Amino acid sequence: MQLPVTPSFNLTGKTALVVGASSGIGLGAAVALAEAGAHVVVAARRTESLTSLVDALTQAGYAAEALTLDISDLENTADAVEKHGPFDILVNSAGLAKHSATTDTTIADYDSVTNVNVKAAYFLTQAVAKGLLAAGKPGSLINISSQMAHVGGPERAVYCATKHAVEGFTKAMAIEWGAANIRVNTICPTFVLTELSKVTFDNPTKRQWILDYIQLNRAAEVEDLMGPVVFLASDASAMITGTSLLVDGGWTAH
Repeated sequence: MQLPVTPSFNLTGKTALVVGASSGIGLGAAVALAEAGAHVVVAARRTESLTSLVDALTQAGYAAEALTLDISDLENTADAVEKHGPFDILVNSAGLAKHSATTDTTIADYDSVTNVNVKAAYFLTQAVAKGLLAAGKPGSLINISSQMAHVGGPERAVYCATKHAVEGFTKAMAIEWGAANIRVNTICPTFVLTELSKVTFDNPTKRQWILDYIQLNRAAEVEDLMGPVVFLASDASAMITGTSLLVDGGWTAH
């Protein structure tokens, strides 16, 4: 009997662009991809934080470089991707949330959140795909979405709308680029303990609401996203495209 061989999680020889890498999920994704063997280009607006991350990665023996980037600047982003690419892997962890009661949503808040979460994410994904198509290379493009792309939540109408939109363009792009073996997926985490979410978790009422819905009875940590990122970036997920990987502790099953 000839036994099947498990596809590799190894990313040696691959180049990954991780956006929003200066902290939180993006930083974890950069570390995970570097550990798996990828050359990682970490991108964000905060140059100092990126420099610290690259220093730590290189000191640990990994290949990494920094790219100061604001993805809401669409033209500059497209130019940077063309200059530094093509990228075999994209992880876009850049995002914005401005929660409020729906009746209090302002036009300015709506525009700022949708410009980053939808418009910038769309054109960033497009830019990386263009580089792969021009080079005739396969790739794995991952947008960090949210469990709120599949459900609703109080004070999150705009945020939910943007993440539902990301799921929509992910499916459409996956259909268009499937023949070129360019896969497009999202990862949808539940509430993750980070510096940005500290305000929410410090509120006892909101913290309890979160824990009531997460069936594993704990908030997610950055480390909970690192394995899923490597999985979707690697050949281990070669037949997965146009869908979302929910890392929600059972939230959407509730």
